[in-house]
Amino acid sequence: MNMKIMQQILLAAAMALTAAILSGCGQKAATRTNSAQAQPSPLLSAWPDPLTLVLVPQAGDDKADLEIRHIQEQVRQGRNRNLALEQLGWAFVSKARESFDAGYYKLAEQCALAIEQSDPQSDAALLLRGHVLDSLHRFHDAEILARQLVERRGRGFDYGLLGDALMEQGRLTEAVAAYQRMMNLRPDLHAYARAAHVRWLTGDLAGAIEAMSLAVSAATPLDPESSAWVNTRLANYQFQAGQAEFASRLCRVALSFQTNYPPALLLRGKILLAEGHPAEAAKALRLAAQVNPLPEFQWALADALREAGDVNEAAAVEAQLRRGGGASDPRTLALYLATRHEAPDLALRLAQEELAARGDVFTHDALAWALLAAGKNAAAQTEMKLALAAGTRDARLFFHAAAIAATSGPAADARDWLKKSEALAGMLLPSERKELQELSSRLARPGAAAARPPETRISAF
Repeated sequence: MNMKIMQQILLAAAMALTAAILSGCGQKAATRTNSAQAQPSPLLSAWPDPLTLVLVPQAGDDKADLEIRHIQEQVRQGRNRNLALEQLGWAFVSKARESFDAGYYKLAEQCALAIEQSDPQSDAALLLRGHVLDSLHRFHDAEILARQLVERRGRGFDYGLLGDALMEQGRLTEAVAAYQRMMNLRPDLHAYARAAHVRWLTGDLAGAIEAMSLAVSAATPLDPESSAWVNTRLANYQFQAGQAEFASRLCRVALSFQTNYPPALLLRGKILLAEGHPAEAAKALRLAAQVNPLPEFQWALADALREAGDVNEAAAVEAQLRRGGGASDPRTLALYLATRHEAPDLALRLAQEELAARGDVFTHDALAWALLAAGKNAAAQTEMKLALAAGTRDARLFFHAAAIAATSGPAADARDWLKKSEALAGMLLPSERKELQELSSRLARPGAAAARPPETRISAF
């Protein structure tokens, strides 16, 4: 959780704790002794209730902060409090998505809990809690709440939440059914975006572009984060289709909806790297990593810096990635470590732990890649088959498939996956392209079917 949000919560807790201590100090010892079994200690009930937490004054002067403070005042006034709490919860969700600060999701969850104190059967609170759980990668728990919602009322967003939770657990067929119900009930930007992602996951790039174009046409400044997101996703699809210039224009559109939007900056940086402009890429990626310091952004920045010749800053960014990546994004850290041939045991553990909660194709891919780095080639092949099962067309998946096939599979299979990855090589990071080139050289040699990956390097772990 971001330190700013943690400080707000701790401040509220400290205020409540102090009040509890002060209220208990005037009690006589005999009274405390005689009522010990009947009355709870003030210290045990001192943690503030949800309402206290969500009404901690919100700092900041941007539009989202002003809206949060306005809704907080409505809650304080007490008129239609549960509706105001619902609106406040979604305002915190919007702030979380805009700021990439997961602490706001926890405040949104507290809004739902505050609603349930007076209305335990609130569907609005259930949807809000389910969305928070999904956003915090508690996908199984989110599925449970989503199933309650579709049974109780079955609205479009209920099916959207269910589809999201199922997709992240790797249950794509069930997710598609849920998304179709969402589309039937509410064909809007959110439904079109989900349809596009499913089409892309199943290898239909043209269909993904078509569906995401519908989402982009429904974009509005009233929902800037969603509008920035769909333009960025369409840009990614167009980049994969070989339309780098169009993709760059879409990134600019995304940034017009939301300034310094990290996913758009990340893609812009990748396009610049593919075009051979590492210094310009580093500028965009540095800003992206400052706003959202997750391994995905730090890895891309470090690669851009190395390509631009700034080895010292690259090393500093990579050190940050290694220190914090295990907590913030273990899957990407596992991929990074395996790609760099570092700490194979750690990479494998991170990927295995991620798979326990997240069973999509990309987690199977991360585990397959970590298994290969750990020298477990047969297990890597098994996981790679699961990663490729949906038909996803992705440069990283194809690269990993080629490397894994080269260790124990027919050389023809490895070369086939290699060819597919090379066709999309611009979407790989420079460190991955380097590995791809080395693999291509090994497979070009006689007897390449038994080729081995590079030796694991000793890391600082």
